[in-house]
Amino acid sequence: MTKYSLETKLTAVNAYLDGVESFKDTAQKYNVNMTMLKKWVAKFRVHGLAAFQKTYTNYSVEFKLDVLNYINETGASIEEATLVFNIPASTTVGNWKDLFETQGIDALQPKAKGRQSMKKEPKKNKPTEGSIEALQTEIERLRMENAYFKKVECLSSKQGKITKQDKAQVVYELRYEFPVNALLLLADIPRSTYYYWVKNFDRPDPDAELKVLIQTIYDEHEGRYGYRRIGYELTNRGHKVNHKKVQRIMKELGLKCLVRIKKYRSYKGTVGKIAPNILERKFQAKKPNEKWVTDITEFKLFGEKLYFSPMMDLFNSEIIAYTVGSRPTYSLVSTMLDQAFECLTDEDTLIIHTDQGWHYQMKKYRHALNERGITQSMSRKGNCYDNAVIENFFGIMKSEFLYLKEFESVEHFKQELAKYIEYYNHKRIKAKLKGMSPGQYRADTQQAA
Repeated sequence: MTKYSLETKLTAVNAYLDGVESFKDTAQKYNVNMTMLKKWVAKFRVHGLAAFQKTYTNYSVEFKLDVLNYINETGASIEEATLVFNIPASTTVGNWKDLFETQGIDALQPKAKGRQSMKKEPKKNKPTEGSIEALQTEIERLRMENAYFKKVECLSSKQGKITKQDKAQVVYELRYEFPVNALLLLADIPRSTYYYWVKNFDRPDPDAELKVLIQTIYDEHEGRYGYRRIGYELTNRGHKVNHKKVQRIMKELGLKCLVRIKKYRSYKGTVGKIAPNILERKFQAKKPNEKWVTDITEFKLFGEKLYFSPMMDLFNSEIIAYTVGSRPTYSLVSTMLDQAFECLTDEDTLIIHTDQGWHYQMKKYRHALNERGITQSMSRKGNCYDNAVIENFFGIMKSEFLYLKEFESVEHFKQELAKYIEYYNHKRIKAKLKGMSPGQYRADTQQAA
């Protein structure tokens, strides 16, 4: 920064005050900075010649408090207070304000100028054990610990985990009552960490809007979504956010996917030689109604066994039909087939893949497929992975629906199951479908065609 002589300052100030030229013209005429000229004029109007006299004042604590009180009581800015109290630089007042807010009144004590002596200061004698001074020190320490842990416990009960930011917040709140250094030692956080968070306390959270949106999506899907699916959903809503950032924010908010991973379990039934494994684990389909897979799963509710038989289209993993029954009779499969066949057209060439369950070995089932010109495919003996996609769906359905919901009756369960299938088909997004739901993917593909 350019240094100007007292003569230059006075000449420029008097020229502006006595003349008719603007700050800009006057600054250019005398080759000085226009911003500095404005400050000189303002200080000269208040303090006269004293505004430019160099002072090496070692400001007292009382003077510093007067300046800070003036700012608080009048709402004046730091620059205005600098002008009123004739302080050379506004940064000086800014430093006082920061020190007082972060470390308390002790930090305003003036420091001795000049080179520090190399002589070691004698160590203060520790108070004798059992003396009044020692007891007072111990009482103060216990009082500090009690105040600190009380505030920490209050925070932990609200959010479950205490972060370094929380510890810095507690130290900041207690800074006027106890020494900051002692509080930092108790909180076990570095000074640099504390001052970092203090500077950011008053700043608005740049991710505040995003946090609300992530919480909303998480609640809408009842905790079924992890950070990847929430990332896809954010993209669908016009917010492209890196998945790592979504993961970090979910961790800050304490959001965790509630779905449990399930292993594949397949009912093998009686081994037969009805149909070969034509599908051969080629679970991708280029168009709807090209490859379907089905199976039956069992679960217990209210002391009763229930059997669930869905049909899935491998094109978009959509459940196109399903039945629920209290007994695993053939009608459970035949009724589901009749519903699924309503989706077919005369142009469709379809493969239906199953395991070797007895339902799919029956002549009625094979005849129903032959009448429609459908190719039958069956898993090999003991190979649950041959029908892994439908097995995976069972795991998802049980984790996201069966284990998370409470049902009042079997009828209530069937109503909620219908809602879940609707949700699965039309709202639940999948990564392999480019972040779309099965229904959205089908509609998007048909529109593109």
